[in-house]
This record gives sequence, C-alpha cells and structure tokens, in this order.
Amino acid sequence: MSILLIYIMIFLGCMIGYKLVSGFLTKEHDYTSLKTVTFGDESSVESNRPASIMSIIAIFFIWGSFTGSTIVPSFLHVPGAFTGEVSLPYEAKNDAGSTANGQINILVFPNGENPSVEPIDAGTGFAKSEAVKVQAYRSALISQSDLLPDGGAQITSIAGKPIAPGDEFSIDQGLVRMTDKGSIAFEPYKGWQMEPIWLPAPESVVTRFFDLAQNGYQNVTLWENLYWSLYRVLVGFFLGSIVGIPLGYAMGLNSWFRGWFDPIVEFMRPVPPLALIPLIIIWFGIWETGKISLLFLAALWIMVIAARAGVSGVRISKIHAAYSLGASKWQILKNVIVPNSLPDIFTGARVAMGVCWGTVVAAELVAAEKGAGKMIIAASKFQNTDIVLTGIILIGIIGYGIDIMMRVAEKYLIPWKGKG
Repeated sequence: MSILLIYIMIFLGCMIGYKLVSGFLTKEHDYTSLKTVTFGDESSVESNRPASIMSIIAIFFIWGSFTGSTIVPSFLHVPGAFTGEVSLPYEAKNDAGSTANGQINILVFPNGENPSVEPIDAGTGFAKSEAVKVQAYRSALISQSDLLPDGGAQITSIAGKPIAPGDEFSIDQGLVRMTDKGSIAFEPYKGWQMEPIWLPAPESVVTRFFDLAQNGYQNVTLWENLYWSLYRVLVGFFLGSIVGIPLGYAMGLNSWFRGWFDPIVEFMRPVPPLALIPLIIIWFGIWETGKISLLFLAALWIMVIAARAGVSGVRISKIHAAYSLGASKWQILKNVIVPNSLPDIFTGARVAMGVCWGTVVAAELVAAEKGAGKMIIAASKFQNTDIVLTGIILIGIIGYGIDIMMRVAEKYLIPWKGKG
C-alpha cells in the first residue's frame, strides 16, 4: 500500500510539474494543435515521451528506494531493516523468591554476512547471560533453559519492563516476546525495505544478467533460452493468425459461418490457456508440438474476434458507395472490407502477442529443456529471485520491442487509421 501511495504521489507530481514547465515553453503549431476539438479524437492522442521517460525513472526510483539500492542516494531510501547490537538485561525469580539478573546480547547482521559473537560475562546468581546472532528479517529464539538452568525460575522483566508468558512489547530495535514456555523471542525491526530474497536491488539484477549472458544457467545459454521462447511465441502466433483471421472474416461476412462457429468461439474465448495444459499434454505430448499448440490456441480466438469485429465495424455507407460504383463482391472485400478492418486486426494482433508471451512461461512448464519460462521456473525453485526478475524483464523488453515494431508497421501500412 505504501508503494502504491508513493507511486501515485510521484505520478501526480510529475504530471503537474510537466504541465507547469511546458506552459512556459513555445507551443507547437502542428496538425494536432490546430484542431478545435481534440477530446475524444484518437488521432490527436500520442504518447508523451517525457511522461514515458519519467515513468521509467519513477519505477526504478521506487525499486531502488525500497531495496536499498546504490543507484538511489541513501537519504532517499525508505527505512530499512535494523542491523546492529541489541542488549536486553533481564531479571528472574525462582520458587524461593530469590532474584537474579542476566543479560541477552543479540547481534543482528545484514544478509550475506556471518559475523562471530563475543561471549559475555555470566549473570548474577542462577541467571545466565547469553550472546546470540540473527540475520536481518529473521527472528532469534533464546530457550529458557539456556538462561535459567534452575527449573523453578522464571523471567519477570526484560529491559525494565515486566513480562509473562504470552506477553510482548516493542523496543526501538524490534519486538520482544515471551513464549508460553518462557523462552525469549526477538524479532528485529524489518522496516519498509524488501528483503533481497523477495526483491533484489536493480544492480543485483543487472549483475545477474551479465553473469547469465556469459555463463548461462543450468548448461543453457541465456540466448538459447530467449531464442526458444521467441520461436515458440512467433510460430504459435503465426498459426493462430493464419487460421483466425480468415475464420473471423467468414463469420463477419456469412451468417452460416457465424452461426456455426459463434458458439465455439464464445465458449473457448473465456477459457484461459493455462486450463488447457492437461488436455494439451494428453493430445500432443510434452514436446514442441504441445507447447506451440497451446500458444496457437491462445492467439486463435483473439484473432478470430478481432477480424470479425473489423468486418462488423466497416461503415455500411462505404459498402453502398462501392456497390453504386459497380464494384463486385471480391472488389468490395479487397478494397473496402480488408483495408477498413486492418486497424482492428492489428489491435487484436498486439493483444494476442501479449497473451502469447504471458502463456509461454506456462507452456514451458510442460517439460521444456530450454526457454525463458523454463529458466524462470527452475530459478524459482532455488529462490534465485534475481534470475526470475531477469527473465521477466527480458520477456517484457522483447514483448515491448515486438509491440513497437507492430505499431510502426501499423503506422506505415494503415495510414488511414482514425481518419474516417
């Protein structure tokens, strides 16, 4: 929740700041700026490059701030986990009513270190002193028998605060708790920063990327893993497109095709590709055919619906105008329907490609020997979060790159999009 609030504050701050700064700059005099109506006009809405840059910087800033990264100045870090020494003097009482004093020294050390602890002098009377160490984000448990060899004794106060079994209280360094059996538990303050096992710092991911690029993972190079994932996605998407687009056209142009295939398409469309994995294994086995078939089905229904929507969205006035000029059905299909449906097909293709990239990880769960998804799943079993993040980021970058190429192709192949 705190991360979300900080992100919203950064978003609003950057937007307001950009508006104020851009207001002092010279206004552009291009086609869009000369329009009298822009709200609701899709052609006048273009990606704001400064906003994109600030968005990426904001994500890395939050990531670095909540992981204690060196790329973010330390004064901008959110409070981290406590590390250092904690001294907990305690008082105990035995059945005879005698009291004794001891001390618990706890050394909380950062992740990746393993310091030694110095023994401390024994306590007074039947109470003993104990020195222990614990890693940050973990908790320490000191058994009552280690502190009070006398079986009838009980700790009555810690750090000047009375305590009984089941009680707990906070100190500046963390939480002190007494278990039901009289043992002492100490949980250091965790702060707001994420533990590296959950979210490593950006520089750790970058270091891991170069290590994977040089040495690979589990005897497979990084580039082989990415190649096989990209190959499966492109083949599955291509097969889904060459089947889905003609089928969508047929459903949009012929009532029999629409009536026949509409129940099938509408039934399969909400079924997530992950639910088909057991059936795919039964039908096609665990090799490449099964993985590509899953990606084919992930893209097929999206492309069918996109092509059908593209045909349905063609203005009837254009069809009537073509007929009035003596055009044949083939000419209407080639010169009116296909050009006007291409924007919807390209939109569907971008969505389908994103779904395929999201499905490839699941597809490579099916006994894959190579692939980015296989690398991610294998690394997760050993809690190598930096490798998992590296794989996710690379999949996202490749998917984003493909989407940009499709946008550029759409811009040059469909220059009439959004212009009536």
